[in-house]
Amino acid sequence: MIEKKMVQIGNSWGVVVPKAILDGLRINPILDKVEIYIENNEIRIRKISN
Repeated sequence: MIEKKMVQIGNSWGVVVPKAILDGLRINPILDKVEIYIENNEIRIRKISN
């Protein structure tokens, strides 16, 4: 588990995802799209299959 602080990006907030997590999920941040949703009071992010 990695603890991160939220960062302000304009009027929104974000979390920087470490490269190790992207690599582990085989997500290429340039080529792949992700889906962000709420489930069981959690923010979930998953890669959209090409």
